[in-house]
Amino acid sequence: MRDEVKKPDPRTSEPAAPSHGERPRHLGLVGFAALLGVGALVAYGAWSHAQRHAAALETEKQQEDAVPTVRVARVVTNSAPRQLDLPGSTEAFDAATVYARATGYISKRNVDIGSEVKAGDVLAIIAAPDLDQQLLQAEAQVAQLQAAVVQARSNMQLALVTNNRTQTLVVQGWQTKQQGDTDRLTYQGQTAALKVAQANLQAGEAQVSRLKELTGFEQVVAPFDGFITQRHIDVGSLVTADQSTGTPLFDIAHSEVLRTQIYVPQDAVFGLKDGAAAEVRVPEIPGRVFHGTVARNANALQPGTRTRLTEVDVDNADGTLFPGLYCTVRLFIPRAQPVISIPSQALIFNKNGLSAAVYEDGVVRIRKLNLLADNGAEVDVRTGLKPNDLIILSPPINIRDGMRVAASGDAANVHVGSAESGANSKD
Repeated sequence: MRDEVKKPDPRTSEPAAPSHGERPRHLGLVGFAALLGVGALVAYGAWSHAQRHAAALETEKQQEDAVPTVRVARVVTNSAPRQLDLPGSTEAFDAATVYARATGYISKRNVDIGSEVKAGDVLAIIAAPDLDQQLLQAEAQVAQLQAAVVQARSNMQLALVTNNRTQTLVVQGWQTKQQGDTDRLTYQGQTAALKVAQANLQAGEAQVSRLKELTGFEQVVAPFDGFITQRHIDVGSLVTADQSTGTPLFDIAHSEVLRTQIYVPQDAVFGLKDGAAAEVRVPEIPGRVFHGTVARNANALQPGTRTRLTEVDVDNADGTLFPGLYCTVRLFIPRAQPVISIPSQALIFNKNGLSAAVYEDGVVRIRKLNLLADNGAEVDVRTGLKPNDLIILSPPINIRDGMRVAASGDAANVHVGSAESGANSKD
């Protein structure tokens, strides 16, 4: 029987190991493929970087070659008055606190806060019985003093008659010289007594007059037309008329004309004169302008702020405004000579200081500026610009000297700094 060859079981047998010649060949193919992949990635990265670099160079070249369009305006001199807006506050033209001039109790009160009063109106009545009794006593004393004067005058007249008779008898020898001297000196004494009685009567009458004045203060009256802004008493309140600790009764303010107080800086003091026109605006009343006049000033500057207290009188006959309001006062200050004014949007502020860009034949020229005054929306230029220059408004952030630009449309025909533009800005 022939021997049968057994076939290996695939479930239990192991794969045959490759020969020593086949293994290095397989590894070399894998490494070569990996090397090709890395080279391809490097080549693609280099090509992509070159493309981006070329695009960046192209963009940079386009930016360098691009001519930006800017808005320009022609500079002219400005002779219109300088406008200066200052914060202020309104105050009553007349304001006073009414104090008690008689000691007593409030028996009647006729007004309260907000009451409109006229000069002489009775605001309150003070009951002062002690003062009334003093007046009655003083009047009785005056009556006694009047009788004393009559008596002294009668005694003086009797002494005069007696002295005349005695002097005649002394001359004729019917009366002694001693009696003559006695009657003469008696007459002189009665004359002096009459003068004393008359002086006492005058003092008594003065006391009565003073007490009558004080009793007149039992009626508290308004010193001027206005409104009651504060009430300090009520019916039954005890008030005193002491000069140092007197009781305040009412605060009253006259507001048909308001004083508006402002502090004018030193650079505007010399051009501002009393009588100049002013405009007052209140934030809570938009669109309305209250016209006033510079009425008075302190004629001295505050040492700490170098400002001068100035008052503007504003007509308030319609009662629209009130004392104590915050407001803005616009002054119109004449210029000593025409100046160049440009919008603040034309200014360039950087490490080189303050400057402006001027348009000259399509090229930017940077001019360093020296300002005369800063008015907020506009500035007055002392040096750096001259009339008919074309300044660039809202210059680009990358603007530089020598840069080529183009002016937009007919913007070159727009003027800044002229009297007309100042009038427009006023409106």
